[in-house]
Amino acid sequence: MRLPDSYRAVRLVGREELELDHPTLSKPGPGELILRVDVATTCGTDLKVFKQGGHPRMLQVPSPFGHECAGTIAAVGRDVRNWQPGEAVVVVNSASCGDCHFCARGRENLCRDLHYLNGAFAEYLPVPARFVTRSTYSVPKGLALEHASLTEPLACVLHGLEACALSEPRDVIVLGGGPIGQLLLGVLRTDGHRVVLADPLPGRREIATRMGAVATVEPSGSKAGAVFLDLAEDSLGFDLSIDATGTVDGWEVAARCVRPGGEVLFFGGCPAGTRVSLDTGRIHYDEIVFRGSYHHRPATVARALDMLTRRELDVDLLLTRELPLSQTEEALRSMMRRDSLKVVIRPGS
Repeated sequence: MRLPDSYRAVRLVGREELELDHPTLSKPGPGELILRVDVATTCGTDLKVFKQGGHPRMLQVPSPFGHECAGTIAAVGRDVRNWQPGEAVVVVNSASCGDCHFCARGRENLCRDLHYLNGAFAEYLPVPARFVTRSTYSVPKGLALEHASLTEPLACVLHGLEACALSEPRDVIVLGGGPIGQLLLGVLRTDGHRVVLADPLPGRREIATRMGAVATVEPSGSKAGAVFLDLAEDSLGFDLSIDATGTVDGWEVAARCVRPGGEVLFFGGCPAGTRVSLDTGRIHYDEIVFRGSYHHRPATVARALDMLTRRELDVDLLLTRELPLSQTEEALRSMMRRDSLKVVIRPGS
């Protein structure tokens, strides 16, 4: 595959400000590879970073943008042994060191030297050596690349759920019907759990029903918690309550929906510096377990790819629009308007 001298790439340059750049495409260095991006997908994190003009961990503007993609290896550098040009792969957006306290214990998402990779919204993506060895995965035959691009968000969902006590069917509520909320719902239903999903948008509630929710509900302000409890199997609350809104209100409502002895999974990340108010009496006397969830691990990436290959989830329900690379901003604004869940970007079109 002959490499062009330059390529089109979307850069984030400020708050809600993108530009289409034409960087030079150099040959890969030792241990590196060049990925031709065939498919990229938008996500809620992209939207959050777009709106705030950066991210304290993942990128500082100006920066290549986008992090969910699948494509074809266009070139490999010296010392790359396991990959060849022409292979279809997924490159996930972070790579741990592999040697620290956390990596040694299988908690690579907490690695203190976690590197991030951005630049999925582009025709080509230069992949650093650490990502080649630790974060590149072969796309199994038969798996569509637009589905393979969902490996990273699904891996995050699996990471969060693996920490919860779900060895037997549970009664679960998911707050938020965005892409992550729908993936949480889909995985939980696949594993046999009873799931209620709450979201203010009728379209998202309809998708949740098609994803297998036993009931959906529209939040109703300060009475939301009480309304949700009416849908639990037991009036005491849900075994597992999950926030996928990433809002302070969402976290606090999630805490009010859980039954004694239950768990709350704070999946959606709130803005930096925010605080939530929790009932200490409930935490103590009802033995409520609260869990945070961040990112993914190599084990959950592998499991996500397997689930996608087996078509255990109807992920086409999440891919609600398709646009060319030149309309990446429109893709994000359609998410902002809540017209779309996830948008498929095909840089080559």
